[in-house]
Amino acid sequence: MVPYGDDVELIKTEVVDDKQKRDTRGRRIAAAERRAELLAAYDGSGLTQSAFARREGINFHTLVGWLGRRRRENATTPAVRFREVCLTPSAKIEPTLEVTLPGGLTVRGTSAAAVAELVRAPRA
Repeated sequence: MVPYGDDVELIKTEVVDDKQKRDTRGRRIAAAERRAELLAAYDGSGLTQSAFARREGINFHTLVGWLGRRRRENATTPAVRFREVCLTPSAKIEPTLEVTLPGGLTVRGTSAAAVAELVRAPRA
């Protein structure tokens, strides 16, 4: 006796183990050597990231993550360089003060007291 009638077709399924490591969500984990091979192949392919990922059957975001990780690992921080600078006593630089008033008037000078006096002065 068939519970669903005579016209039901049975589907057989089987589990195939491809011997690849997988994470807890079932995603394949590529070995470091395989990742290096794929990145080298991408570098020489001339393809876009999307086209290369599609051709190789890997997730686009996975490829982008691998490329970003490689870029960060290969990044070098430029060395800090210092140079000694000697100022001669004759190179006296006077500080310049500048005050711009709400009306657009600008007062410049080297003496704070003189600039303050000009700012407080009545304007006609």
